[in-house]
Amino acid sequence: MNLLLRNALILDVTSGEYAEGDLRCADGRVVETGPRLSAPDGTRVIDAAGAHVVPGLIDAHVHVTASTANLGTLGSMSPSYVAAHSAQIMGGMLDRGFTTVRDASGADFGLADAQAEGLIRGPRLLFCGKGLSQTGGHADFRGRGEHQQDDHPCCAGVGRVADGVDAVRVAARDELRKGAHHIKVMASGGVASPTDRIDSTQYSMDELRAAVEEAEAANRYIAAHAYTARAVNRALEAGVRSIEHGNLIDDTSVELFRRHDAFLVPTLVTYWALKEEGRTFGLPERSWRKVDEVLEAGLAALERAARGGVRLAYGTDLLGGMHRHQNHEFRLRREVQQPIDVLRAATAGAAELVGMAGEVGTLAVGAHADLLVLDGDPLADIGVLADAAHLRHVVQAGRVVSG
Repeated sequence: MNLLLRNALILDVTSGEYAEGDLRCADGRVVETGPRLSAPDGTRVIDAAGAHVVPGLIDAHVHVTASTANLGTLGSMSPSYVAAHSAQIMGGMLDRGFTTVRDASGADFGLADAQAEGLIRGPRLLFCGKGLSQTGGHADFRGRGEHQQDDHPCCAGVGRVADGVDAVRVAARDELRKGAHHIKVMASGGVASPTDRIDSTQYSMDELRAAVEEAEAANRYIAAHAYTARAVNRALEAGVRSIEHGNLIDDTSVELFRRHDAFLVPTLVTYWALKEEGRTFGLPERSWRKVDEVLEAGLAALERAARGGVRLAYGTDLLGGMHRHQNHEFRLRREVQQPIDVLRAATAGAAELVGMAGEVGTLAVGAHADLLVLDGDPLADIGVLADAAHLRHVVQAGRVVSG
């Protein structure tokens, strides 16, 4: 499919500047930009009429299998049923302008292959399989009175329990064997898990380092769920590449992020949504009561990280019927960041995190032809990206897939 956009304002996210001109796509890639371009016969031509064109968005923390906020129930659902829900969730993400997403536990090679082959309409899917958790950790969804743990690989679910260095190595190797783009570890307590405390640390340093070693051996990396400064700092010292959430970081955390060249992936919108709607979409009451512990702190943590020069990526972590709020994260972040910095986190920054710099999150020649055509300037008002009314076209791999 060949596509030519005429008369557009094309954003260079690195410089933060627009260039007037045309953009031509062929064979799924950007092949040319400039004034008054010509194109081969059969090329679809769209007159952008001065619209703003930005790279396709990247959400670096999603759960495409999370059709409910009660994550503990996913493991008892039929994988085919979960896949049907996932297809619907992924289609919604694409319509909201997200052309690439990084799944932070739950999605597998089947969903990624189905999307790549065109069987599922949705963003390019970077998956980690199941997140690794200690007994009683953030991905151990057993209640206090439950003793059996079923981690059978055919079952849906977002996590697997692995205790001890050897078991962590085996679990990491197993997810890598199945094609994981990254490995997720639970390095602190969380909201959705039934028996842990948010302020707990999880996994020993030896276990965390074992996971890091296995990921690095496969030229992959570790993403760590962590909230408190204590948990975040341990994970960074162990060598993880990205911290997911990080609502309670301190100045030492900022220093460690910079020293280890690591990323922070805040997920502000999920706490806002869980507080407002979590119980409606299945979040257990006990988990809902935990939300306040991290809700207000998230924005302050983002401000601290941005001020301190921490590398940032866009993430949302939404569950169940709350996926529809995915773009509201743009509105929340503008409270403490400039529009260009928020947009960079959702494009070039996220691309660098996932190891696809120059491939996605940019409109440079040679990149995947993923882009948005907007009626409005997101650098003047980042809320343009949060309002579907401004989204004229979504282009993925050179094809108009929405609008």
